[in-house]
Amino acid sequence: MMRAGLPMYDLPELRAVTDAFWNRLASHMRAEGIADVPARLEHPTDHEAHWLEPGLLLSQTCGYPFRHRLKDRVTYVATPSYAVEGCGRGTYRSAIIVRADAPIGRLDDLRGATAAFNDMQSQSGMNALRAAVAPFSREGRFFDRVIESGRHEASIRAVADGEADVAAIDCVTWAYLERYRPSEVSNLRVLDMTTEMPGLPFVTAGDADEDQVQKLRAALTEAMLDPALAAVRDALFLSGIVVLPDDAYLAINRMEQHAAELGYPQLG
Repeated sequence: MMRAGLPMYDLPELRAVTDAFWNRLASHMRAEGIADVPARLEHPTDHEAHWLEPGLLLSQTCGYPFRHRLKDRVTYVATPSYAVEGCGRGTYRSAIIVRADAPIGRLDDLRGATAAFNDMQSQSGMNALRAAVAPFSREGRFFDRVIESGRHEASIRAVADGEADVAAIDCVTWAYLERYRPSEVSNLRVLDMTTEMPGLPFVTAGDADEDQVQKLRAALTEAMLDPALAAVRDALFLSGIVVLPDDAYLAINRMEQHAAELGYPQLG
């Protein structure tokens, strides 16, 4: 049985429109000749197990695991573009957030602070933040303490509640929360934006053949142009897809390597 999920932006407030997007996308997949398209999306809690399911038809992953744990174990399909501040055509940044009243004007003011991050396998929450502060590190240290929160939303709460001073949040997640949970971000502000990186890729099973990948790309392209999905795309901030060059995601490895060369291999 084929499986599918879109777990990267799986906020409860978005599930109805995400399901609507999937229902129409699934129709386009069937029209392209893809067999056994799942009727419903999964909402996995174990993302890595989900990405590595043998019957995976389509999912979305973070660029960091795509270049590390999932390397050569999933097949790249395409990269979505989002119409939010910080995103380009197939690219995105992280918003480095602090409390609105914090006496912090620039990144190096955060020396000795407490940082919250979602996951050690996160490009937007960990790798991008590490790279941003690496030039200011001393003997491998910059922050006094780091907290692994488990999710971007939890990192945001930690900063808002004063448990942490800073976090780096995927700019798409940040835009969703500004729209759908404004009270949760009302006492926060964006201090800076991280370096532009390739966006969160759509992937399929590692053993997918080129014909399947091309059919998936065609179906995604149709869904991004489908007039019936205009309101759904607006609600999800989706503006299209791009197929990035094979080496595009190496930028994530280069970002990690540069931080190490500056003597800052671990967020801390």
